[in-house]
Amino acid sequence: MKPAPFEYHAPATLQEALELINTLENYKILAGGQSLMPMMNFRFVMPDHVIDINQIAELSRIEQRGEKLFIGAMTRQHDIHISELVRSTAPIIAQAYERVSHRQIRNRGTYGGSLCHLDPSSEQPCFTAALDGVIHVANAQRTRQVPMSEWTSMYMTPALNANELMLGVELTPWKGRHGYAFEEYSRRHGDYAVVAVAALLAVNAQGSIDRVRLVLSGTSAAPCVLTQLQDAIIGQTRDAALALVAQHIDQLQDVMEDAHYTSQYRRHLAKTLCQRALVRAFETAH
Repeated sequence: MKPAPFEYHAPATLQEALELINTLENYKILAGGQSLMPMMNFRFVMPDHVIDINQIAELSRIEQRGEKLFIGAMTRQHDIHISELVRSTAPIIAQAYERVSHRQIRNRGTYGGSLCHLDPSSEQPCFTAALDGVIHVANAQRTRQVPMSEWTSMYMTPALNANELMLGVELTPWKGRHGYAFEEYSRRHGDYAVVAVAALLAVNAQGSIDRVRLVLSGTSAAPCVLTQLQDAIIGQTRDAALALVAQHIDQLQDVMEDAHYTSQYRRHLAKTLCQRALVRAFETAH
């Protein structure tokens, strides 16, 4: 298959891109193109205009802003994976990228492209939620910020208005000594996860949990922050926390299913991977 006819635009500046978005109808943004181009070739999407934002240098950056870590929407996944700043401030990101597709895909794929495509089984929304990500978006008139908890408006649909462009994400790395782990199960290495878990925790001198963050992907349209489980395991030791994981995951409601995997199977994976991630997080915390 070949794509339907379209008009190609390659803005050199952010302002030029925002003006195009403000005036054109039925457009698609070309970032890495890893998802868009196959969809166009199979004519699942048929835009009249393709706006290529690869030349906008200001959208590609990794920088520290006070206690926050800012990653531009057009930053290549490989550049994030190997960034020393990312590895030193938020090592769970580098660990998650070990599971993201293959090197050839990461060379072209972008962070913003993944968050806007918003596949429920993608690793990148999962670690973004774990680090309390805030997405910066803009139109020709103003910018605004959207917490990751509000980013999914429906299945594979981000909370972007028709005339808006994603600029980047502000993340909140954990300060001080803490444990972290990213676990997932996929059919083959490089496939999207069937279920994935991002875990962060801080342990006190007595070996009990002072702070914890657990996020699931692959179980619902948006990353699922396990708030009740987090509250339950504060103050618990490792073995007690693992027992509580089994109890809470068994009670998860509205776990999605498809032609390949039942909700029961995904719930089983979530329980196993959460326990595995907590064990590894305890190890890195010590």
